[in-house]
Amino acid sequence: MRHLYHYLLHSLLICAFITVPQCGKTVEYGAQSMIAPLKKVLVRAPDNGFVVSDLIKWHYTSRPILSIAKEEHEQIVDILKHEGAEVYYHNEELPYLADSVYVHDPVIITERGAVILRMGKILRRGEEEAVESCLQTLGISTYYRLHGDATAEGGDLLWLDEKTLAVGQGFRTNKEGFNQLREALEPLGIEVIAVDLPYWEGQESCLHLQSMISLVDNVTALVNLRFLSVPFVKTLKERDFTLIEVPDEEFLSMGPNVLCIRPGVCLTVEGNPITKKRMEEAGIKVYTYKGDEISLKAEGGATCLTRPILREW
Repeated sequence: MRHLYHYLLHSLLICAFITVPQCGKTVEYGAQSMIAPLKKVLVRAPDNGFVVSDLIKWHYTSRPILSIAKEEHEQIVDILKHEGAEVYYHNEELPYLADSVYVHDPVIITERGAVILRMGKILRRGEEEAVESCLQTLGISTYYRLHGDATAEGGDLLWLDEKTLAVGQGFRTNKEGFNQLREALEPLGIEVIAVDLPYWEGQESCLHLQSMISLVDNVTALVNLRFLSVPFVKTLKERDFTLIEVPDEEFLSMGPNVLCIRPGVCLTVEGNPITKKRMEEAGIKVYTYKGDEISLKAEGGATCLTRPILREW
């Protein structure tokens, strides 16, 4: 294994280069960052399983129109490819797992391999094994798997830098999940810090840590301060982050949910003009996609729809 270390301000990404017997290719992985340039990414196109009929059960606002959802997803993929990312598809049929299109949540990718999480939303149990199998076909081994009573979802896990992981503590990620993540990551020199999340609308609603904050470059975070804890905001300021505030009226339309493709270049759903303007005034290039079906109806933004495999300076 060869390790490449690159340092830039608060963001250093460690990428592991692993040679595996897969068509004679070298598989590269490592994504301990929210902002380093996105080189390889896993996605899952919406299929029939995404078109739920029981809206209350899945907490969807209305039934997605599959043909339009597919077009919206293709728009996202086109933007990622335009920015130089290599896109891999998770294609296993999962007819009873509507949320499986949101590949960000069942796993994180470290320098040592995949950390397979355990979904806090019981309806999503089973996504973990499916994404693990997909990653193994890409030559990405499993480094650690959450077990027992532990729960954690990717949307609650925010890399402040390559050696610091903020873990939202709420309905989807519990204390045992935090403890097991710390057990897994501390041997890699990674500090795991807990961030308390608000109750919001209760257990059925999806409120992840990344519902309230996204990093958009090395020293800039997009936030809705109303929902962030005071200690966590102090942590951000101690790390010299500049905070761009998302107005309350653009919170429910996923204003804070932004995928950073590379420092200063981001992707977000259409319909948040104030947030978009504030980012652009801060020097951020903002791509938007139409996400009426694939995002807004099912509460999953650009970050949720992607699982970075490799980020690299």
